[in-house]
Amino acid sequence: MTPPKRRPSGPKAEVPAVARAARLLEVLAASGEPVTLASLTRHLDLPKSTVHGLCSTLVQTGLVTRSDSGAYHLGLRIMDLAHAFLARTDLTAEFVRLLERLAPLSEESIVLSVLDGADIVYVACRNGTRPFGFNFRIGMRLPANCTASGKALLASLPPERVAGLARERTFYALTRRSITELGPLQRQLAQVRRQGYATDDEETREGMVCFGAPVYGAAGGGALAAVGISMPKAALTDSLARAAIDTVKTLAAELSTRLGAGASRTSERLPG
Repeated sequence: MTPPKRRPSGPKAEVPAVARAARLLEVLAASGEPVTLASLTRHLDLPKSTVHGLCSTLVQTGLVTRSDSGAYHLGLRIMDLAHAFLARTDLTAEFVRLLERLAPLSEESIVLSVLDGADIVYVACRNGTRPFGFNFRIGMRLPANCTASGKALLASLPPERVAGLARERTFYALTRRSITELGPLQRQLAQVRRQGYATDDEETREGMVCFGAPVYGAAGGGALAAVGISMPKAALTDSLARAAIDTVKTLAAELSTRLGAGASRTSERLPG
């Protein structure tokens, strides 16, 4: 008879079921696509019935989602926990300090947002001095598929995750120019990944154009947040567009570095 495997020594208060659930979440987080039950069973080296029970419980809590194919990926509840963590970090404080130090494009509005399911939520903002009838505020929620910062965040996710969000939450339109179909949206996100920034051309509000770039942390994976800049389309010139793109990329790159992403990783993710 094969002797049972010895578990590494650890704190006496460890709860095995919680430790197994944490390991399962780590496997899902490390995967770029949904993971089947059989694959999870192999990765965790646990009985299939145990892994199925863990998955079922985590699905009920919203921490894990089961796709139509039966595979599993991280659930939307993870974002709530991430937001609670971000609220206790220096993300917004560093963003405010950067704006105070650089004072970029004071006429235009600059925002910092995080992804919440298929929406973005603004966690910091600096409204510009140029009036154009749209004031950003902390806590404002908009569909990620319409906004520049939202598309910058979506572009950092695997395409399968974006497809899952489309199925689960349904992207919706704010103007006639908003992109809601998954195919055209995926093509636009591929362009965002190539150029390192996203554009919102009257997709959130008619007469408004925005640019956005992703902010990364030390852990890798998808973007933690995104920086966006907005202005009236009537005021947009080639030189202002270049300045706005340079501004969001510079702010996002500096903020990523301050959050531990590292200069080399930031430059790879934000191509020139």
